[in-house]
Amino acid sequence: MTDTTTTPETAGTPVEAAKAPHEVTLTSVAAEKVKALLAQEGREDLRLRLAVQPGGCSGLIYQLYFDDRTMDGDAVREFEGVELVVDRMSVPYLAGATVDFADTIEKQGFQIDNPNAAGSCACGDSFH
Repeated sequence: MTDTTTTPETAGTPVEAAKAPHEVTLTSVAAEKVKALLAQEGREDLRLRLAVQPGGCSGLIYQLYFDDRTMDGDAVREFEGVELVVDRMSVPYLAGATVDFADTIEKQGFQIDNPNAAGSCACGDSFH
């Protein structure tokens, strides 16, 4: 028996749990930056993977990287041609999070706004 789930986007259409969507959003600015980085590398086979791992001062750290693999239980959503993958263990920690890209004099890089993060350390690299 296949474990299935439905979401508002797919209401009425069963989706295999291994390919169920997550609740993380990738902004248009971030999607454009990802596409530019992939074009620079000449790779069209990579996806953006966001994960939460134990570590850092506050207990949990984000990992954001390109990956050519999909693993059993991965949740996937596509934003403007960019696949954003979240592993099944990270999904609850990232529900409602937004990945953006900033390029200002104050900061540059991908930013993760996570409503589930109760607090973070002084350096901002980890959360709990």
